[in-house]
Amino acid sequence: MGETPTWFIYFIAFWTVVLVLFMSIGGFFMFRKFLKVLPQRDGKSKLDWQNYWVERSRDLWTPESKEMLQTLVSPVPTPFRDIASHSIAAKIGQIAVESGASEVTKEHCIEGYIRATPARDHKSLISFLEKKQIDYSAYSHLLK
Repeated sequence: MGETPTWFIYFIAFWTVVLVLFMSIGGFFMFRKFLKVLPQRDGKSKLDWQNYWVERSRDLWTPESKEMLQTLVSPVPTPFRDIASHSIAAKIGQIAVESGASEVTKEHCIEGYIRATPARDHKSLISFLEKKQIDYSAYSHLLK
């Protein structure tokens, strides 16, 4: 029985670091999801409220507003696009329902998109809206 080769020790150390890193990243996203399903003061979680507003506004969506939503979520990486689309649609639906609108308009989409986007991402949101030549001036007060 000889000594373990040095390359094998480095090989094991490398894969240990890689596995710990991947598990940490996965755990971070799982924890964020867990926080979304915890009940708030009103007894409903953020996810419950998102589902509520999506269902409540389902009849208000037109083909044009659905297309606008897809345009707005296009910069989101593909694996996260469905989740982003759902949370943005919930905010848009909430705004449309609370305003008493008969359908979701382009203005509802823009306002909901801005309100649903975290403040840390407003810089990229503004550059995306400008690149797509979407007028957001009526909602510039919502941007930080």
